[in-house]
Amino acid sequence: MSNKNYLSIYAKSFNWAGSFLPKKTYQKCSSLYDFCRTVDNIADDDGELEIKKKNLLVFKNDFLNKNYNNIIIKNMWDLMDHHLIRIKVVEDLFDGVESDLNKKVQLNNKKDLLIYSYRVAGTVGLMMAKILNVKDQNSIKAAIDLGIAMQLTNISRDVVEDSNVNRFYIKNDFETISNTLALADLFYKSSFVAIKEIPFKFRFAILVARRVYKKIGDKILRTKNIENYNKAGKIYVNNITKIYQTILSIFDLITLLLTKQNSKFMNNEHFLISEEIDLNERI
Repeated sequence: MSNKNYLSIYAKSFNWAGSFLPKKTYQKCSSLYDFCRTVDNIADDDGELEIKKKNLLVFKNDFLNKNYNNIIIKNMWDLMDHHLIRIKVVEDLFDGVESDLNKKVQLNNKKDLLIYSYRVAGTVGLMMAKILNVKDQNSIKAAIDLGIAMQLTNISRDVVEDSNVNRFYIKNDFETISNTLALADLFYKSSFVAIKEIPFKFRFAILVARRVYKKIGDKILRTKNIENYNKAGKIYVNNITKIYQTILSIFDLITLLLTKQNSKFMNNEHFLISEEIDLNERI
């Protein structure tokens, strides 16, 4: 399967936003997504837990030993070498996926939720920022925030699906889901101003991705209660909504051009993450 198919099949919202990137940059983002999806699929595929653990270890060792017979690994190392992505960031991603390979996964507090979200998605935001040539340290931290926001949205959307495979990232009640989306919203807001530090030719695609993904959370909140939420199935953004959010992203682009604000990131939340993970070492 080609990288483009991975994006178009598994990540329609990202693929839509990616269509606004220059072709060469889109291909780099596809290579990154291809790698992350391959790691993720090992944990999410059907099969025995011990076999999945073994498969993840094999892939991780192949990556660490630079097994370039695997084109996904070769492409990833090319990105890391060219854009100075630190190996610790990729190891964090592996740690996050590995934590899903237990008979029961349960996160007990906000700190656990944030650390998990950083590992499986904040890392991707960080690596994307590097690929898009973001240099400002605070802006890279805000890119981590955007990744975390998207993961909190995912977790809020997939409570039923996750509980079916014994993964309990948050409680299955509407108040908890709403609170998680409120936290995601703060992360979306913190990421906004930092987008002006992204080179202009890449900026619009990120604004579109941010708007379209945030819309998933808005649709979840419109279910209004847990009964409707449980009946709603997988919530996604249709093409008409994507087009509308893309148009609104033009106004975001203008707002960014006019704003004098400096980028801010979620200090208190970053402090919780930094109790376990030194983000400065990763940037």
